[in-house]
Amino acid sequence: MKSKGTAYLFWFIGFGILGLHRFYLGKIGTGILWMCTLGLFGFGAFFDLFTLGSQVDAINTKKELKEIRTVTLANAVAQKRAEA
Repeated sequence: MKSKGTAYLFWFIGFGILGLHRFYLGKIGTGILWMCTLGLFGFGAFFDLFTLGSQVDAINTKKELKEIRTVTLANAVAQKRAEA
């Protein structure tokens, strides 16, 4: 699980323009883009300041859903084996 506090810490360390927060969130492509364009000339960095919390929530939700699907699938396979 990703932490909002850590994501904002990376944002503040790089002033948002270095894309460190994007690398932390696993967004490697946009992290490189942020580094090369200084956070899309500052506009992207400013935007991220206000949306970073929801970006972290979305990534954590996606990870949780993936874990739920994995557990559900594992349980279904185990149940099928028990029935056979």
